[in-house]
Amino acid sequence: MKQQLSLRRYIKLRNYTTRNEVKLLRGGSDFYTTLRRLIAEARLSIHLQTYIFGDDETGTSIAEALKEAAQRGVSVYVLVDGYASRGLSKEFIEDIRGAGVQFRFFQPLFKSRNFYFGRRLHHKVMVFDHHTALVSGTNIADRYDDRPDEPAWLDMGIKVEGEVAIELYNICCKLWNRDASRKNKLPLRKERVASELPKGPCKVRVLQNDWVRRKLQVWRAYSRAFRLADESITIMCSYFLPGEALRRRLARASKRGVKVRVVLAGTSDVVISKHAERYLYRWMLRHNIEIWEYQPTVLHAKVAVADDQWLTLGSYNINDISTFASVELNLEVKEDDIALKARQHIDRIIKEHCVRIDTTTYPIRLLSFKQFIQWLSYYTIRFLLTLSTFYFRQED
Repeated sequence: MKQQLSLRRYIKLRNYTTRNEVKLLRGGSDFYTTLRRLIAEARLSIHLQTYIFGDDETGTSIAEALKEAAQRGVSVYVLVDGYASRGLSKEFIEDIRGAGVQFRFFQPLFKSRNFYFGRRLHHKVMVFDHHTALVSGTNIADRYDDRPDEPAWLDMGIKVEGEVAIELYNICCKLWNRDASRKNKLPLRKERVASELPKGPCKVRVLQNDWVRRKLQVWRAYSRAFRLADESITIMCSYFLPGEALRRRLARASKRGVKVRVVLAGTSDVVISKHAERYLYRWMLRHNIEIWEYQPTVLHAKVAVADDQWLTLGSYNINDISTFASVELNLEVKEDDIALKARQHIDRIIKEHCVRIDTTTYPIRLLSFKQFIQWLSYYTIRFLLTLSTFYFRQED
């Protein structure tokens, strides 16, 4: 009972926004149908910030929708990661800029005097008329949308209306303003009057992770939820390589009787990452943590539910790259119905599309060649992360 009360106290923090309406979205066509509709309905402004913007059929269709919005007088701002979206052609960029879309790369390689090699804008945030927003793990490219011959990678998102959308709008403006002159800086918005806000009582807060700017809100939220959960923790994560502190929290949760489940990719787009992830399977099995692998396509979602009352969803993967080398954003939702729906959705995915990994399907055998490859992959990734982030300095 004590742990349950502690978790309830945690999720009643005063810095939640309270006047919000929230809807869970699946990835693929569900997400993109909503995105296209919101772009078409926008009348004042659109902010789209994402890690990957592909120069493919899906990317082109979204670009066309943004161009149409700009041509009808909507202020459109697109900020994409300078590394992951570097494949965009000059023709593509000049075309959308010519239609009135404001387009910019975030921190291209070798750009700053601080030598921020590889620092990523990894969050996926879209804000419309500063009252509606989408937060998800979904990038803008064909593989994240349902195609006639291939389903989308598995993902999830959240559509929000209300107070939290204003906060997300201001976050997008602040990121955009980092490279703007004083004359071109976008003004931030104050809160709207109560009569203009939804009546929905859903509590939501924004969590940011940007180590350089001393923000570890997503990491701390996961850490607290793992520490305070009383009944269950369900995690769906595409690149699951938790550091030692989060592993300790999960092990202790399992030891005190919390049912811990982790849903991971059966097939990954990053092979070395999957080998490294499987290196941790032995640790998870020793601590009675359930492991499920998703089979139909690549799993790309980043979501967790604790005790059917706490939910976080966004761009943050549970690994040190998201913690120390990326700009990440999640939403934390305190709404029993929303958290329960998310957990039930994951339950259906587990039942219909996952296989259980246990000691019968994944025998623990010392000194096998497979284990050596997994060990090598795990420590190679850790070494490369250290090598690529050691020069980051935290800002005062």
